[in-house]
Parts: sequence; C-alpha cells; structure tokens
Amino acid sequence: MTARTTTDPVDPAAPRPHTGPAPLLTHQALLYDGDEAFLSSTVPFCLDGLDAEDAVLAVTTGANIALLRQALDDAAREVEFVDAKDWYRTPGHTLGEYHRYVDRHTAHGRHRRVRVIGEPVWHGRDALETFEWTRYESAVNLAFAGCPAWVVCPYDTRTLPEDVVAGARRTHPELVEGEPARTSEHYAAPAARHDSWRRPLEPVPADGEPAVTDFGTDLSALRAFVTRAAGALGVHGEQARRLVFAVNEVATNALQHGGGRGQVTLRRSGHRVVCDVTDPGDLPGPDWYLGYLPPDAGQRDGHGLWAVRQLCDLVEVDAVPGRTTVRLHLDLPPSSAPGR
Repeated sequence: MTARTTTDPVDPAAPRPHTGPAPLLTHQALLYDGDEAFLSSTVPFCLDGLDAEDAVLAVTTGANIALLRQALDDAAREVEFVDAKDWYRTPGHTLGEYHRYVDRHTAHGRHRRVRVIGEPVWHGRDALETFEWTRYESAVNLAFAGCPAWVVCPYDTRTLPEDVVAGARRTHPELVEGEPARTSEHYAAPAARHDSWRRPLEPVPADGEPAVTDFGTDLSALRAFVTRAAGALGVHGEQARRLVFAVNEVATNALQHGGGRGQVTLRRSGHRVVCDVTDPGDLPGPDWYLGYLPPDAGQRDGHGLWAVRQLCDLVEVDAVPGRTTVRLHLDLPPSSAPGR
C-alpha cells in the first residue's frame, strides 16, 4: 500500500511497529479544543492505520465526520464512518457492536488490528446516564483487553462538562493532548473492587402506584405479570418483549443463586420504566462490571446479564447482605403514555 502523508501531522502516539504479532488493546482519550486539534491527531491515526492495513472505523459527530472526510480526501473511501448518535445508544448495545466489529474484521486474519475513533455522546445525558457511560469507558479496558484494537476516544473540551473530561482521564490509560500520547496520571484501573465505580441504588420517584409481585418457580406467571404491567405503563410491542425477556433472565438467575424466590417492582418514572428484580440471596461484593464482559462461548454461566445489558437502556446491580437487586431501565418513546 502506498504511504500517505499529511501536512504537519501530530501522531496520536509514539510510533508502533507494523510487523510481528498484533498488539493488544490501546485505549486513549483525545482531549481536543478545536477542529485543528481534532484533525491533527485523527487524520494521521487513520492514514497510518490504512498503511498498516488495519480496519479503520470512525464513530463521531456529524460535523467531525465531515471534517475528517474532507481532510482524508481519497483515503476516506477506505474508512467506515458512523454517526455517534446511532452508535452510542446504550452501553450494552455499544459494547456488543464493538465486539462484533472486532470479530468481523480480525477473524481468519482479515486484518491484523482494528483502529477506532470512538466519540461517546455526552450531551443530553442525565446524572445516572453520565455515570453509566463513564463506567462503560472503564469497562472497555477489560472487555477488549485481549483484542487487537487501538481505540481513540475524542473529548471536546470546549463543550463538555469538567466532570466528563475528568472521567476521561480516569478511564483511559493514555491521553492525547496535541502531542504524542502520554500515560494518564489519573487513570484508575478497572479492578473488581474499585469503589469509584460502585453506585448504591437511589430511590426512584414513581408516576403512580408501582406494580409489585412476588415470584417463585413459576416464571410463566411472572412473564404474564410483566407483560400486563408494562403495557399499562406504555411499553408495548418489541420493547415489551425485550423487558419480559430481561426480567425472565434476571429472575432465572435469582432462582438458581438467590434462594429460589424474589420480588419484581415495576413503575414509570419520567421518561423511563424502571424495574427492580430483588431476591434474598447474597452476592457479596459483586464485580461492578457484571454483564459488561462478553462470556466465552464455552462458558456455562454468565450469558444472562450480558444479554440483559444488550436489551435494556441501563442496568444497575446492587448487593447488600441478604438482598440483591438488579434494576432495569427502559426509555419510553416520547409519545407513549400509560394506557395508550
């Protein structure tokens, strides 16, 4: 492949060899304060990847896609572009999409490595969503630890809240700020017991009386209850089926590991339907990233919560002595209303 050049490029990291075994995960935050700063890192990142015959994916804003296409010129035809609004819908969905992308492009030696520009969507998120997306960025370090992937996550420091930018420094081992990458001195490795990624469940203000039921071994009765209660709250069709499946998966786990019984509480809270599945079992100190890591195909357990995170907009897990609660969040369509 013919080498490409750019004008005064600023490499996003120190040069890395293109021969030998594929390197494993590199996860960097690009902190940029303007179009020039964005392009000076992302353009050489893409061109160097194409020269190395890596697969290159750019998931960013519509404005940045236009800038990057123009700067890359003819090379843009070899880069896959996706608008971030379509990609960063829920943490579970996004992790699944990235895993499928990596598998698709590295299976059977098709590409030695994938390069990703991945700019999460932060605007319009509430506090809970912002916290979960920050945890998502930390989980990437575990979920793709063994993958031949180089991921650069742009953060626009002109518009993002300082707590989001501070989160980038904690969740990315390396930072790019207009010069070769450097180690982030604020990086917090996503250890299983890392307290900063734990968040106790908060009370949920309910719009109306919650629907509550106890469950035991007859999960068909629970599925019927969730279908009826969800419909009364404005959840229908495919979204209702996703909720029923998610509740069934969590309840099944409760029956197997949580004492054989439990309780489901379903309510509407603003633009969401929130469902708690609680059981009397002990899950002492659960890893905060439960369900963020895709289970191996030969793994007997661990598939359920991964699937649940794919189905729901947000998932929280809380465990105290004598009680474990998995909280499922589904965003309602803007036109939905109870009874419609």
